[in-house]
Amino acid sequence: MPRAMSEHPTELELQILKVLWGQSPLTVREVRDALDASGRNLAHTTVITMLSTMVEKGQLEKLAPVQGKAFRFAPLIQRADVSKGMLGDFVDRVFDGSAEAVMLSLFDVADLDAEELVSLRKLLNKRLREAKS
Repeated sequence: MPRAMSEHPTELELQILKVLWGQSPLTVREVRDALDASGRNLAHTTVITMLSTMVEKGQLEKLAPVQGKAFRFAPLIQRADVSKGMLGDFVDRVFDGSAEAVMLSLFDVADLDAEELVSLRKLLNKRLREAKS
């Protein structure tokens, strides 16, 4: 039985999106080379299959070839939208929607230095001022 299609990118889809968010449009070979450089060695046919699947899912667009048969691919979804959706889903599923629980857990698991804590305090103070106005 095939797995149900997720509303969020899979791990490999996310790796491909990160490559294309960094630079696009790219050919299959360029995507494969970028994945290989990051330690993910995949067969050329696997990358073709993944890119085609991502086009079908509406994550990428397939652009006409510039030279020869080299189609190029570009993301249709933005990094901010993907991260917001995935983080929101995670917060809902793991922390029952509690941002406070997420922050407390973050302080427990992340090794934050004084500079990062000051930066977080500034962001929280800004949000507090915005909430009061």
